[in-house]
Amino acid sequence: MIPPPTDRASPDSCPCGSPTPYVSCCAPYHQKAQLAPTAEALMRSRYAAYVMGKVDYLVATTHPQARSTNLAAAYQQTFETIQWIRLEVCSSSQGAASDKIGKVEFKATYVQAGRTAVHHEHSRFKRHSGGWHYFDGKITDSSTL
Repeated sequence: MIPPPTDRASPDSCPCGSPTPYVSCCAPYHQKAQLAPTAEALMRSRYAAYVMGKVDYLVATTHPQARSTNLAAAYQQTFETIQWIRLEVCSSSQGAASDKIGKVEFKATYVQAGRTAVHHEHSRFKRHSGGWHYFDGKITDSSTL
């Protein structure tokens, strides 16, 4: 059995790790009511989308040059086989409203096949059509706890 998340401030807090309720944190991005204003905000909203299985959002916020033909299926498989339980943003650089690129380093703790592990990534984001998009990432470490 997969353990429930233990690090959230309240049941209403956003899966991205913010104590802000989902409805006023990542939901406006997921519902296309707003664009994420920074690369970090996009990364957090993508993490929440992984948690919630929002495959269409993950595809839409992947830079067109980085999309593979089976991207939606890969995101769906990730949702079906991994439970994300915690996000830690280690650092971010650039990625503000006036930037064209942004970088975010994060650690995401997850459970897969009964084992808890950490995915540590340095991600790059680029602007496209006025919004931030995930471009690529370098996995620094993916260790089992």
